[in-house]
Amino acid sequence: MGTTYDAIVIGGGHNGLTCAAYLAKAGQSVCVLERRHVLGGAAVSEEVFPGFTFSVCSYVVSLLRPEIIRELDLPRHGLDLIPLESTFTPLPDGRALYRGPDSGQARRAIAQFSARDADAYPEFGAAMSQVGRLVKPVLSMTPPDPSRPGLRAIMDLLRLGRRFGELDTDARTLQARMMTMSAADFLDRWFESPELKAAMSVSGIIGTFQGVRSPGTAYVLLHHYMGDIDGAYRSWGFSRGGTGGVSNAIADAARSFGAEIRTEAPVAQILVDGDAAHGVVLANGDELRAKKIVSGLDPHLTFLKLVGRDKLPDQFVGDIERFKMRGSSGKVNLALDGLPDFVSMPGEGPHLRGDITIAPSIDYLERAYDEAKYGAWSRRPFMDVVIPSLTDPSIAPAGKHVMSIFVQYAPYKLKEGAQDWPNQREAFGDAVIDTLAEYCPNLKDLILHRQVLSPWDLEQQFGLTEGNIFHGELSLEQLFFQRPTAQWARYKTPIKDLWMCASGTHPGGGIMGAPGKNAAEAMLRRW
Repeated sequence: MGTTYDAIVIGGGHNGLTCAAYLAKAGQSVCVLERRHVLGGAAVSEEVFPGFTFSVCSYVVSLLRPEIIRELDLPRHGLDLIPLESTFTPLPDGRALYRGPDSGQARRAIAQFSARDADAYPEFGAAMSQVGRLVKPVLSMTPPDPSRPGLRAIMDLLRLGRRFGELDTDARTLQARMMTMSAADFLDRWFESPELKAAMSVSGIIGTFQGVRSPGTAYVLLHHYMGDIDGAYRSWGFSRGGTGGVSNAIADAARSFGAEIRTEAPVAQILVDGDAAHGVVLANGDELRAKKIVSGLDPHLTFLKLVGRDKLPDQFVGDIERFKMRGSSGKVNLALDGLPDFVSMPGEGPHLRGDITIAPSIDYLERAYDEAKYGAWSRRPFMDVVIPSLTDPSIAPAGKHVMSIFVQYAPYKLKEGAQDWPNQREAFGDAVIDTLAEYCPNLKDLILHRQVLSPWDLEQQFGLTEGNIFHGELSLEQLFFQRPTAQWARYKTPIKDLWMCASGTHPGGGIMGAPGKNAAEAMLRRW
């Protein structure tokens, strides 16, 4: 039968690679199987058009755990993160809210809309930081099994409870509110300016099929607020060469520890004998054996396709079928002949080097969500735009640029059915370009090439069920010990020797690496 590995990891996304690197570092023989020709999963860089390298799906780095960077020595393997330090929100009336890296500048900019908000802004940041420091250790925890809490889980929860008790009353109240409130209602308690609240609320809806007024989105806001780059709290940034640079650095680290990584090796089936997994069958018919099988795919793909319902407990199958995927976002990537010129802040400047948010009001965002609720893509969507070629010229020819546009809402399930996305894809792309061109009228004249990705395309090309970029919604009932299901949130599965290591497990999505690291550590404890 050939080589029997200690572990086979299915999927060469950044979490699968992280898991493989930690297992290999511990001396295990590991093989990673990636179905595409390129590594990274959704954290991938591809030269889609000659000379233009796109971060095709995930486009910024914010949550990559600093301990992973340190323990895998990722800078030595080519990781180079460039800070993204500002947020620019152009408005339809020609005004703009630009919050740069200088705190004084940001307060002056906010004061143009509300002096009270300018005073509250640093207080809000300090309060969020305090709550974030409570939540951050949870990212590295293996969730407890509430039905059978072991000693380790009890100790972890006691430590977490002690940390919660150390917070002052205001911080404890803030934490409770964040777990129950909508992003819009939560921000209403701090700010009065509609423009500032809209720009800040969008962190609560990224990758979710919820609106800014939906309960629970305040936690998603906090999830995106906890960024670490080079130890700088609340930092976002680009990976030089695109987000694939993160995945490639992790892959390089894994290889340095002895891991074997294969591309163009799609897995068709997980082999289960009795109640245990013992290998995989590739699409070409080859069989590979291992003591442990680790899935870096989402729960639906792993259990309902590669394992099969007939090999799983009925209750577990029902739980997985009810685990909400509901892709809600699309992506438009542009190759440009020059830089866009925004009416509200003309010319080139630092406002183009950061995050550009099309979110003029809470009502605008909620109307975009309303269309999606009834099976249509948003005609005037929320957009998060970056131009990474301004800080990383390596990804575009001289004088040319790359623009990445993250778009909500684009529901996977259209009124006409998901299969109708190929007929609606380009109209969706046109709506995105038309809306953005209202703020920078020269945009259409600059477009050399464009790539439009609907949730259906994300499913077809990248294996993301329903196009969900987080392998499942970050809604409150799908977090911590309920991700993906209660009793099976500790990276183990009902199939002996089958493990999960990707974003469909705790702590969820983003270019974080935590699910991969946590899963490897849980496996090594059992070994």
